[in-house]
Amino acid sequence: MARMFARIPAMAQEAMVAARPGLNTAWKYAKSELRPPTPAEIPKGIAGLMSIATRWGRQPWRHLTVKEAWLNTLVTVEVMCWFFVGEVVGRRHLLGYKPGYGYKGH
Repeated sequence: MARMFARIPAMAQEAMVAARPGLNTAWKYAKSELRPPTPAEIPKGIAGLMSIATRWGRQPWRHLTVKEAWLNTLVTVEVMCWFFVGEVVGRRHLLGYKPGYGYKGH
């Protein structure tokens, strides 16, 4: 048992060395994808939303292939799942709100 506990620091070091490339890649993408928009990007985003609204009136979904429609469905389900997971995390409970958490009044 003592030998096993003696190897824990070495095993932790090996795990850090093995995980470092993946963590570096994740950090690179997190810095670019998870940052808030800059003031220069906000007008581009508004223009993008307006173009979506304009395209929606032309009914482009009628010309989708089955593969494109399936991918759009999967993306929608993924976003919905992240929303519901966030709700559960925010509530700190799986089925509704636990009494006693949250706003306490005055």
